[in-house]
Amino acid sequence: QVRLVESGGGLVQPGGSLRLSCSAPGTIFTINEMGWYRQAPGKEREWVATISTGADTNYAASAAGRFTISRDNTKNTAYLQMNSLIPEQTAVYYCRLTTSVATIKRGDWGKGCEVTVST
Repeated sequence: QVRLVESGGGLVQPGGSLRLSCSAPGTIFTINEMGWYRQAPGKEREWVATISTGADTNYAASAAGRFTISRDNTKNTAYLQMNSLIPEQTAVYYCRLTTSVATIKRGDWGKGCEVTVST
């Protein structure tokens, strides 16, 4: 019901940077919290970072100091700036956002984008 469009993934060398974006084009819903998650092969999907409506941010320990989550409410877009990437951060990254209409709230996931950190 809420289409999320993710982009920015790809192949990057160790130490490089990528910026992921997640947009909800044309949504009629109010976008609340936005977040990024990732899933490596054989592992459960794990939380990476979230940003609230008021732009308060929270990071997983592995992301703190290395990743930066931000949002542009005028574009209905969330970003994840990833610096100093290491191979262990190779995963499919998923955007998640929560929306609301009146008192009704829901969460939606993007389809994911691949990030590969390798030489």
